Amino acid sequence: MLPGSIQISGETLSSAEIRDICESLRENAVRLLSLRGCQLSDRDFGRICRGVAESHSLAQLNLNLGIVSNINRVKQLAEALKTNRSIQSLFLHGSPLTDAGLALLNPALSIHPSLVALDLGDCMLGDEGINLVCGLLPPDGAKSGLKELTLSANPGVTAKGWGRLAIAVAHSSQVRVLNLDYNPLGDQVAGMLAVAVASSRTLEVLDLEGTGLTNHSAQTLLDMVENYPTALRTLILAENNISPELQQQISDLLSEGEEEEENEAHEVTAREKNPWICQSNPSSQMVLVTSGLGESLLAETEM
Repeated sequence: MLPGSIQISGETLSSAEIRDICESLRENAVRLLSLRGCQLSDRDFGRICRGVAESHSLAQLNLNLGIVSNINRVKQLAEALKTNRSIQSLFLHGSPLTDAGLALLNPALSIHPSLVALDLGDCMLGDEGINLVCGLLPPDGAKSGLKELTLSANPGVTAKGWGRLAIAVAHSSQVRVLNLDYNPLGDQVAGMLAVAVASSRTLEVLDLEGTGLTNHSAQTLLDMVENYPTALRTLILAENNISPELQQQISDLLSEGEEEEENEAHEVTAREKNPWICQSNPSSQMVLVTSGLGESLLAETEM
């Protein structure tokens, strides 16, 4: 039998239910485990962590909305992650980790062989936490690292912290999706991120919804989209103080990139069917527009 999913939201879990979940984990019958916003005792949380440690099938673990609610739970999760080898996506959105909690998790996150997607949105992080996150985005040519990173709603991070993240993204050869929505970034940080996007070889989705941007940063982003060939496909700018005209210009440029990429794909297909067709060299561009979330690496459960 192929591994399935366990998805429970907002429930108070009994010890019997926890026992069944743990048995499924140990039997490698679970690919996705989501306990979003559920209530369970510290003892039962420890049992879940031991089950996670023993599982070889678990690919996505969703503990969003306060499941990892104290430092002891952070320690138990860290121990589980040191042993587990299968988790690809870890969602901790809305957990009061703080920088201290992330420091406890970081050694396990750094050495995990399969982790490619991490959600630390609304986790009360500051600059020290962002420094740790940057270590999960190794520079080009280094070991594998995160491909999808969510840091939404962490207002304790300063411009200095976001600047360090921008540098890490610029030099990361792997990160494809970066969600920074609902952080008070402002135009200064947006300018740094524009440079990071122009330098990145892989960043396809950048979510800047509700980040305090104005026409000034929108113009910088417009110049980046217009003048630099990047991998960017989706730029989310909703709920910012940006004029409709500038948003439309950015949207049009991204749409042009989409058309060029589609044309290039058709030409590649034609060349495969007829190898005697001469190869053209259209400029590579980016795809798509401003609103909507990028596709997750795995089918993500609700936050």
